[in-house]
Amino acid sequence: MSAVKLPQPLPSAAFCTLRGSVLTLAILTLFSFSYLSLKSLHSLSLQSPPTTNPTTRTVQYSQPQVSYDAGVDNVEIDKDASGDGYDDVYHSPEVFRLNYGEMERRFKVYIYSDGDPNTYYQTPRKLTGKYSSEGYFFQNLRESNFVTNDPDRADLFFIPISCHKMRGKGISYENMTIIVQNYVESLMSKYPYWNRTLGADHFFVTCHDVGVRATEGLPLLVKNSIRVVCSPSYDVGFIPHKDVALPQILQPFALPAGGNDVENRTTLGFWAGHRNSKIRVILARVWENDTELDISNNRINRATGHLVYQKRFYRNKFCICPGGSQVNSARIADSIHYGCIPVILSDYYDLPFNDILNWRKFSVVLKEKDVYQLKQILKNITQEEFVTLHNNLVKVQKHFHWNSPPVKHDAFHMVMYELWLRHHVIKY
Repeated sequence: MSAVKLPQPLPSAAFCTLRGSVLTLAILTLFSFSYLSLKSLHSLSLQSPPTTNPTTRTVQYSQPQVSYDAGVDNVEIDKDASGDGYDDVYHSPEVFRLNYGEMERRFKVYIYSDGDPNTYYQTPRKLTGKYSSEGYFFQNLRESNFVTNDPDRADLFFIPISCHKMRGKGISYENMTIIVQNYVESLMSKYPYWNRTLGADHFFVTCHDVGVRATEGLPLLVKNSIRVVCSPSYDVGFIPHKDVALPQILQPFALPAGGNDVENRTTLGFWAGHRNSKIRVILARVWENDTELDISNNRINRATGHLVYQKRFYRNKFCICPGGSQVNSARIADSIHYGCIPVILSDYYDLPFNDILNWRKFSVVLKEKDVYQLKQILKNITQEEFVTLHNNLVKVQKHFHWNSPPVKHDAFHMVMYELWLRHHVIKY
């Protein structure tokens, strides 16, 4: 019987050749992908890593370099806000510079004009005193180019509530709340703008506890709209990502601004004031008899001499700013104006312009528990570090000054910039 021929398998050489080709292709593809991935990682490693700033609420990322040679139209390069040594006082100087220019060109605010003219949209009684920041803002807004009479062009809507004006008329807190509630409800019924966002694109300004108490009875106003308010403490209703810290500036200043006077500052630290908070009581009890710290547990009496309190700022390296009954006080702005490094001694406090300025570059930010080590902490700051803080402090003085009419980068424009940042959250 003849043998039956079975089908021959594919020659091993041909099979190996086919398998080798597929394997080679896979290896080349994997090698190419790995090379590109490593190249991308190397490129990323050359960029600055993200850093978390202890005084801010969000992670700050280093901004990419921006070319101004092409691709950017109508951008005014602000040499004063970035460059020439100013970069170190801002979190993101390039972003601030570009956004500030865009704000100046585009930002528009519509002001509601309804309501009792003796109560609403009125500059407070005077532009002096510890609540004058509210009055300056009202007046500066009217003097600025941000106002539009066309609500359809508006980015934000200003509710011109002046609780300080009501206070001057002797209106009680209960009646203030009723007046504010009636006014806001009338805006809701008469205009469509509040209802389409539930007030998220509306804001009001108040620089004292009177305004805070007068608006407490309106949950929608407090929770939804933007509050531009002095004395912002996290534990009394201030919402950091929504509200804005209004600097409490006591103007006019009694004496000229301090600066370039490091050699005259021979005393380590200074504070004088009322003991109207727990931290102030502790500060006075622990340090009032210290020979290196100038600590007084009462305000300096005017009878001791002319402008004695203000002159103390010139002689000190550091000025202690403990939280008071409403956390904030004009002492922080006073310290900045007179060139005395502010020592922020308060928990749960949102510093003015915290989104823009790096406070640790021109101040000392401490927790209240650090009060017991206060002197040693200040003495550990070297003279070189102190000079750097002082020089940076002089750079930010312009941001803590009100002008009439307003001036570029002054307190009014910085508040408007904070509002500009928040208007992007919701826009119709």
